[in-house]
Amino acid sequence: MADSVAAGLADENETENEDKEREKRLFSGVRKTEEQAAASDLTETLGFYERKAKCKERKSNVSDLSLVRFISAELTRGYFLEHNEAKYTERREKVYTCLRIPKELEKLMMFGFFLCLDVFLYVFTLLPLRVLLALMRLLTLPCCGLSGSRILQPAQVCDVLKGVIMVLCYFMMHYVDYSMMYHMIRGQSVIKLYIIYNMLEVADRLFSSFGQDILDALYWTATEPKERKRAHIGVIPHFFMAVLYVFLHAILIMVQATTLNVAFNSHNKSLLTIMMSNNFVEIKGSVFKKFEKNNLFQMSNSDIKERFTNYTLLLIVCLRNMEQFSWNPDHLWVLFPDVCMVIASETVVDIVKHAFITKFNDITADVYSEYRASLAFDLVSSRQKNAYTDYSDSVSRRMGFIPLPLALVLIRVVTSSVKIQGSLSIVCVVLFYLGMITLKVLNSIVLLGKSCMYVKEANMEEKLFQNPPSAAPSRASSRAHRTKHTREPAGEPAEEGLSASVTTQPSQSDECPAPQIPTSQSDQFLTTPDESEEKSLIQDDTELKHRAPKKDLLEIDRFTICGNRID
Repeated sequence: MADSVAAGLADENETENEDKEREKRLFSGVRKTEEQAAASDLTETLGFYERKAKCKERKSNVSDLSLVRFISAELTRGYFLEHNEAKYTERREKVYTCLRIPKELEKLMMFGFFLCLDVFLYVFTLLPLRVLLALMRLLTLPCCGLSGSRILQPAQVCDVLKGVIMVLCYFMMHYVDYSMMYHMIRGQSVIKLYIIYNMLEVADRLFSSFGQDILDALYWTATEPKERKRAHIGVIPHFFMAVLYVFLHAILIMVQATTLNVAFNSHNKSLLTIMMSNNFVEIKGSVFKKFEKNNLFQMSNSDIKERFTNYTLLLIVCLRNMEQFSWNPDHLWVLFPDVCMVIASETVVDIVKHAFITKFNDITADVYSEYRASLAFDLVSSRQKNAYTDYSDSVSRRMGFIPLPLALVLIRVVTSSVKIQGSLSIVCVVLFYLGMITLKVLNSIVLLGKSCMYVKEANMEEKLFQNPPSAAPSRASSRAHRTKHTREPAGEPAEEGLSASVTTQPSQSDECPAPQIPTSQSDQFLTTPDESEEKSLIQDDTELKHRAPKKDLLEIDRFTICGNRID
């Protein structure tokens, strides 16, 4: 009995031991699975593994390992630019735009420079011949009789007025002593001359803005049909205002040229350096302002005019200095570094200014192609049958470049610097005049071909064959008239191409139009209408369809150029 009981206890002890061993194995298996699961929860961050659940033993060693781990993370952490692809693509395009600006800007500047050169050469070459033809018509009028209602055509009347203004102002300029003006300016201090030169630049812009209006008023008053009711003060007062304007503007340009000449002849070149630094001040006044495409267009035109004027002033300075040194060629090389320095500073300032303006205002470099096409459109449209103005006047309105005062100053300087004596000198003058005519004709042909190409590339051919709309004198009435005005098809079909119409003469219509100032499609206003006017414009949707888009560069008001202001 006792043996059986002992055997049963032994069996029970064995089963308990087996159960304990089984529980130990089970516990160890669970622990291993937890360790494997923890190992599977490890995350990869650039080569470093971090457990989600930290053991209590490592918490005590965090302070010892934190600096090492921070330095390791800083040395090995990374990022992906592709997560913000649009932002970095935009930044790259801005860099590419800035790199394209010098090329596109210089293309526009070169085209505009030759436009100004063409207008400037017109005053010396074709204008005298056109004046002679008009005078011959007046002299042969008793023999030939009147073939029409007009004694002279409107274009001939304008040419005669320009010629008479130039002759009168030329004789008036003889009373201005250039040498006395030079010594008066030379005796002033450097700072005073710097202030005077800045004042002259501002005055030149104001004169250019108001001067073309005076000349246009004279031309329209002299050629206005006589059947209309008189609404002006007469041709003679307008003529005297035009003569006074051209004379004063010519004196202003002469003072500018004299100041620049003093800067070139100064011993330490301090005045020239200050005048060149004035160009960089222009960057500060322009770059950080808000610009739209149309404002940038006006600034580009102003820069073209300013560059051409500066080149002409440099030519005047070189002529005066060469005269003082008896036309010694060696002295020309003395002036050459300063001339190159002035030209280079002007070019660099223009490039930097336009590059940052386009960057800050999100304007692409392709906009300069549009500007070039707009200038080309003015040239091509002036050769149409329905042309409303001469091309020289069109450039004057667009760029603010008036060639009469500048040409008058150049003629005054050349005639006082060059002495014509003997038959050989006369032959040289005749040959030089023929050379200028040749240059003018070649320049006009090349510009006309390039302009036709630019107009075709911009798809602006259809606008060439539209009749120019009429605008009332007041701004409000012009807008109201423009909303009710519907364009009529031109007399010539558009399929004839550009080459069939760019060389034809303007045709004179027999009917007398309404008493309104004729303007072109490019003379329309581009500003947003006032609230009262906008309400009246919205009333009729069908009439609004005939309005041109607001952002068309050809609709900029070119008669109010003063700095970069657009009405």
